[in-house]
Amino acid sequence: MKIVVTYSSKQGLHEEFKKRFHHAREIPADFFAEGDSIETINSVMAAIRSGGHEVTGIEADDTASEKLDQIRPDLVFNVAEGLFGDFRESYIPLVCERLGLPYTGSDPLTLAICLNKARTKEILNYYSIPTPTFRVIHPYQKFDLSDFSFPAIVKPIAEGSSKGIFDDSVVDDPKQAKKKIEESIAKYNEPVMIEKFLDGDEFTVAIWGNGKDVEVLPIVAINYDDLPEGARHIYSYEAKWIWDTPEKPLEIFKCPAPLTYLQQRNIEDVVRDTYRVMTIRDWCRIDIRMDEQGIPHVLELNPLPGILPNPEDNSCFPKAARTKGYNYEAMVNKVIEFARTRYGI
Repeated sequence: MKIVVTYSSKQGLHEEFKKRFHHAREIPADFFAEGDSIETINSVMAAIRSGGHEVTGIEADDTASEKLDQIRPDLVFNVAEGLFGDFRESYIPLVCERLGLPYTGSDPLTLAICLNKARTKEILNYYSIPTPTFRVIHPYQKFDLSDFSFPAIVKPIAEGSSKGIFDDSVVDDPKQAKKKIEESIAKYNEPVMIEKFLDGDEFTVAIWGNGKDVEVLPIVAINYDDLPEGARHIYSYEAKWIWDTPEKPLEIFKCPAPLTYLQQRNIEDVVRDTYRVMTIRDWCRIDIRMDEQGIPHVLELNPLPGILPNPEDNSCFPKAARTKGYNYEAMVNKVIEFARTRYGI
């Protein structure tokens, strides 16, 4: 097959930022966190070549549509995150839909909804899928949090890769919350979600497939005991990108998670229900946290999951796949297989 990999490199996102803002502007340290490194992009392309396919890579910039139309691949393997707006993850799928090109992963609507944490939680609430209580604060909105349950965590409404979630994002009272909310709105210029902080065990769950072929991969448990003393028990920007390094990786992930049969079944049931009601296609990673009764709650979905190639990088979807017996190449080509079957290719 002739396959194009569409991606958002860190350098490409930086160029996109410079096009948008010609004047000098302070850039938050985590602004390009969702961009992939050249190493990851090359690893994805090499994995696809190992499956016998012809591969081309395209940066998901404003020239991507023209390039895709010129190449007309048999399939687009999409891992492009984009940089601006709630629909940034939908850009390449929208282009593919317009050009009539098959592509891996979820459709534009699902990607846009899942990127918006509040819209996702509204749908989960409608279908009675457990998710922590929350409130959305818009820029310039007056708000009173005196009746909100603390501790809580403050998050930008539409970011991923722990962008905007720092060690001090967990707040203990309305005063701390107000300060953090105002900081976040000023930095990211988007609404903020404040969510009840659940202090139970946390897991991240890789799931892939379509229809009857949906499979939950071995569950990854997150143990925060290895974080620096005094750090909050969250997978913050610091935990993901600063404290956890290839030279000194944090030992915070365990896969398969040490769960009883009932605990594992409950988590898998919630994850399968979430995958279905959010109309996910091909693959996704879903973050779960237990409440005080041990009930699994959905924190958020990642329908474009990170797939860093090196085991030392603690990338959880590849970690779960390796535990199941898939090396990196087999994992990437399995996603292609799901998409091919879905399209009847």
